[in-house]
Amino acid sequence: MALSNHPMGFRILPVDSETFSTQRISAIRHNFHEHPLMQLPELAKLAKELRATQQCRFMAPGGTQTTPFFHRSHHPEGRDIEEVFGRIEEPGSWVALYHVETHPAYKKFLDEVTDSFRPLIEGEQSGIFNVGGFIFISAPPSVTPFHIDRENNFWLQIKGRKSINVWSHTDREVVEAADVDRFILYGSLENVRLKDGDIERGCEFDVGPGEGVYFPSTSPHATRSEPGWTRRGDGVCVSIGVVFYTDQTRFVANVHAWNWFLRRLGLSPRDAGGTTLIDGVKYWCGRGLVWGKKTFRGYKPSAGL
Repeated sequence: MALSNHPMGFRILPVDSETFSTQRISAIRHNFHEHPLMQLPELAKLAKELRATQQCRFMAPGGTQTTPFFHRSHHPEGRDIEEVFGRIEEPGSWVALYHVETHPAYKKFLDEVTDSFRPLIEGEQSGIFNVGGFIFISAPPSVTPFHIDRENNFWLQIKGRKSINVWSHTDREVVEAADVDRFILYGSLENVRLKDGDIERGCEFDVGPGEGVYFPSTSPHATRSEPGWTRRGDGVCVSIGVVFYTDQTRFVANVHAWNWFLRRLGLSPRDAGGTTLIDGVKYWCGRGLVWGKKTFRGYKPSAGL
């Protein structure tokens, strides 16, 4: 049955339900591109409201997937948000709307998305929490550079076409374990860079409206859109990353935190995801470490710790 005619309304479904796993990259399909709040005029209204709280992010044109993932809260040419959307079809335009869950209407939208994917997640993991939304609006040619995130991600293409490259979260040739540990604890992407030969190690998805990708926490990823994919009157590309934590991602995050501490002592710990017993001990040590840093050193951890 076509998703647009699905009796349960807006849905997310895996392309291959037999192989879907919360621990693997998986192609998905959805019909949230038809949702009223995902239409460009509504997104322009949302951006205007989020601009006041600096939740709009901008990136200068001309970047590549290897460019450091650096964005700013002001437009590189000083445009206000009305001008940004008035010229959004100009090549290289790029704006991201961060943490749209702070807006009441979009919080309800994310609740709707979460309800649609909950059966996929809770079959393997429990405790979905801190669901967030990041909306990317751009005109080709544009990119989102190579990076990793702490959360799991249902990445949905809403408008236009885009290529997304995703790598396994366990591939230590692409991102070294120490760099994942440091990112989990401090959010540093300093050493997270796309290198020669990495492209062939990942998966590439060419997606349009109604398509997308699920990938687990810390899966490296990057996107690009090309001018040749646009049509007259349809030169804007929109996607949303619906991100979330689970009890499992919190467990693994604390293992990474303890591993970082061990590395500071000059040790070479086993990567997160090893034996259940060893990771169980590291989890409690990591929780203690984070508590101590919060209590005595003013550390502000991410929601995933």
